Amino acid sequence: MEISVHSQVIQKKHYRMEKIIKIGLAILMFSCLLDMPYGYYQLVRFIALIGFGVLCYQANQKSRQTEMFIYGALALLFQPFFKIALGRELWNIIDVIVGVGLLVSLVKNKKNE
Repeated sequence: MEISVHSQVIQKKHYRMEKIIKIGLAILMFSCLLDMPYGYYQLVRFIALIGFGVLCYQANQKSRQTEMFIYGALALLFQPFFKIALGRELWNIIDVIVGVGLLVSLVKNKKNE
């Protein structure tokens, strides 16, 4: 019985961390719509790489293959080392879609819990 209580505590911590990462990344995505210095966008890309990497790992641990693929692809898209030049307008569209998708996934996951 003690093991199941322990695993429930760990699951709650992981869910909380996932929620914080998704909200943080969504805020960063929406903030990219503002006119910011170029260094800010580089920082967002680096933070997004780490955040989506963590979400990808957590999805893999929970055997959620579709989520794992999506977060892995987003980590590759936003990684700052080999930049993908899509133009400001297209990046803004991607930022909005990803930000909304992160918030929708929070609501969806809350209903499933």
